[in-house]
Amino acid sequence: MKISEIKELIAIFSDSEITEMKLELENMKLHLSKLRAQSQQMFEPVIEKPSSATAAVDQETEPETVREQLDRLREVLAPMVGVFYRAPSPDSDPYVEVGSFVEKGQTLCIIEAMKLMNEIESEYGGRVVEILVENGQPVEYGQPLFLIESAE
Repeated sequence: MKISEIKELIAIFSDSEITEMKLELENMKLHLSKLRAQSQQMFEPVIEKPSSATAAVDQETEPETVREQLDRLREVLAPMVGVFYRAPSPDSDPYVEVGSFVEKGQTLCIIEAMKLMNEIESEYGGRVVEILVENGQPVEYGQPLFLIESAE
């Protein structure tokens, strides 16, 4: 499933009466849930693995403001194969958290490849919306690591 399709699915879900949705494909799991907090509806997407599968979604059901927000989402992809680390050492705080504001060029994580620690920098300035990989998890080349709502 492409990121644009996931964005559309999230937008349609957030605009619907549905409170929870789980989608499982061969190599992807998606869990969306609306939480009630102070009489506002919120949703929290959890994306485990991307898939190459595609789905048709009706774009006319998407409100313009949500579409604009989703258009600003950018993926930061793994530039190499290795092990993903959120912090420079086990005792250190993570480089970024969900909700952190980052600048272009700011370090987001480390990918260890062949015993070398490679700092991965943000290609975008904006707010971290989702961290798509768990600390210590192996990553593949081109795998999405972060979703950032671009300020540009």
